[in-house]
Amino acid sequence: MTLLSRRQVLATLAALSAISMLPAGIANAADKIKVAGIYTQPIQQKWDARLHQALEVAKAAGKIDYSFSEKVSNTDYIRVLREYAESGVQLIVGEAFGISREARKVADEYPNVAFVMGDPFKPHGSNFSVFDNYIHEPCYLMGIIAGSMTKTKKIGMVGGYPIGEVNRLFHAFMAGAKSVDPAIEFKVTFIGSWYDPPKAKEAAFAQIESGVDILYAERAGVVDAAREKGILAFGNVNDMNKEENGKDVVVTSALWDMTNAIDHAIEQVKAGSFEAADYKEWTMMQKGGASLAPYYEFEDKIPAEAKAKVTELSEKIMSGAFVVEINDTEPKSTF
Repeated sequence: MTLLSRRQVLATLAALSAISMLPAGIANAADKIKVAGIYTQPIQQKWDARLHQALEVAKAAGKIDYSFSEKVSNTDYIRVLREYAESGVQLIVGEAFGISREARKVADEYPNVAFVMGDPFKPHGSNFSVFDNYIHEPCYLMGIIAGSMTKTKKIGMVGGYPIGEVNRLFHAFMAGAKSVDPAIEFKVTFIGSWYDPPKAKEAAFAQIESGVDILYAERAGVVDAAREKGILAFGNVNDMNKEENGKDVVVTSALWDMTNAIDHAIEQVKAGSFEAADYKEWTMMQKGGASLAPYYEFEDKIPAEAKAKVTELSEKIMSGAFVVEINDTEPKSTF
């Protein structure tokens, strides 16, 4: 045996000895874990797309082996949930809106599997964490810009359903606009679908006919209406200027990013320290879960005073000096 090979053997034995003395979670911290995503909508639907994107980032970084199922109906969701849990995945990311009670029962049946689920209720047991969409802070900032750019003082808002995660965004946007001019009025429409671009487009057309000159595009399809009618729009969840043909139409968007939240869950699972928690703070600005998209071609078209106010309040939100109110009640049209 050569001197070099002896050194290699000794180094290997020393490394193995050191690993054997560490807690299992830490020893395996560099290993990939198996993660599943279960989505009720097509992966193109923006809410599910943001979860999928965050998991793809973790996969690309070598942190996880990732598989997913899309377009899983609520009636089939529990079966798919159990199948993934039985398959040996260590973390499941998905949504439990409308099936929260049933999903929690599955989590109880599989205590060694971590669940991070979109859910409006509290965490459950030891392994069922919840999250919702708390991007109301950048929505307030968008409202400031919209309030400074409307000429008719009438702003339209087209959303999916009047539930908490949408309502709070609309209220924050309205509050931001009214902080600029209390006389601004709003037209609010819910289309009763998470993904129906033609229906959202028709709702936007109706609002434009009523006199609005700014649109908040909570749903896909609204930007197309704004483009056809020559008015401006503000985006929601994803960067609608770049991702939904919004050039010269979408001033900015309130972005949702689950990357840090997913990373936090992955690291907890690897360390063996996962616990049921509310991931609300991970979807807000301080934790990097929410932000305002760039202004792109609107950089010099937004009033300087509005941009300065947005910069000032962004810093205050990050420091905790300014808190945007959370209002989950259904917003109503004011004209």
